[in-house]
Amino acid sequence: MPVALVLFALLAILAVLVLAKTVRIVPQARAGIVERFGKYKATLPAGLNIVVPFIDKLHYMIDLREQVVSFPPQPVITEDNLVVSIDTVIYFQVTDPVAATYEIANYIQAIEQLTMTTLRNIVGGMDLEETLTSRDQINSGLRGVLDEATGKWGIRVNRVELKGIDPPPSIKDSMEKQMRADREKRAVILTAEGQRQAAILTAEGSKQSAILNAEGDRESLILRAQADRESKILMAQGEGQAIQTVFQAIHDGRPDQSLLAYQYLQMMPKIAEGDANKLWIVPSEIGKALEGLGSTMNSLRGIPDEVEGPRTRVDMGATAVDATTAETDRSLQSAHEEVAAAIAAAQESAAPTHAARPAAEPDLPSPADPALGGDPGEAPAQ
Repeated sequence: MPVALVLFALLAILAVLVLAKTVRIVPQARAGIVERFGKYKATLPAGLNIVVPFIDKLHYMIDLREQVVSFPPQPVITEDNLVVSIDTVIYFQVTDPVAATYEIANYIQAIEQLTMTTLRNIVGGMDLEETLTSRDQINSGLRGVLDEATGKWGIRVNRVELKGIDPPPSIKDSMEKQMRADREKRAVILTAEGQRQAAILTAEGSKQSAILNAEGDRESLILRAQADRESKILMAQGEGQAIQTVFQAIHDGRPDQSLLAYQYLQMMPKIAEGDANKLWIVPSEIGKALEGLGSTMNSLRGIPDEVEGPRTRVDMGATAVDATTAETDRSLQSAHEEVAAAIAAAQESAAPTHAARPAAEPDLPSPADPALGGDPGEAPAQ
């Protein structure tokens, strides 16, 4: 009985081992390479697979996903004999698991070495300036060469990127100085451009300001000249109208010699109104003076001794004097009376002077004298 149990246990263990060797589970995005007696037999897809136990062997498990490999910086000599360090990143994917397994022993190392040699070949034909500014060109060249070389290995290179291009420290310092000089140059140029634009704008502003000021002065002078002209025209028109009015009034009043004598007597007190005139002496010859004035006025053209009838009016357009002949006579009579009173007052004030003079004085003309415009029937005022 115990022997039967041992055999059953051995058979169970053998069955489990056979089952374990028969069933193979391949993960997603993986491919299994099966060999039979050391020779390639089949490629197992993802999922559950059954193989012949103890005959077929799952030798390799290939990852079919896109992989990323970063290579360390490699020294590369440029065309102008400068050493730069370049590190790259390769993006690739296994498309044929059998070729990747049996065509190349280590495809990662093979890609790294191929990248280094291709990079040195491409960068060797460029100078430093072109190398620093031609990343896309270098990436495209690397990708084309790698994709062509790795195609027979069952690998497709999707993308190649340059992580960094590091020139020597001395070259970095020189480049920094050059960049600093270029920036300072651009700054000076921009400053000069700004100053030039500012000067141009300032000059244009000054020009416009001067033009506007000149135009303003011109308009001001024109307006001031027009105002002066209109003012002078108005003043001349006013003076002309005043002269016409006075001239019309003279013609309307029909003046004679007695009116002129009366005006002379009215001006005599105004002569003594000055502060320097402390003493005013009426000459005894005032009568002769008045008589002489009357005789002189007789010779003046246009001033008759006696006025007979109304004179011809001067036509002044809209100006008219509505005075009757009776009113004119009354005004003349009043003027004669005032002249007579003024002559009497002058004779009384001149009495002391007559006493002091030994010579005889001529008699003053009577207010009734026709030369003074008085009434012949009135008695002289003493």
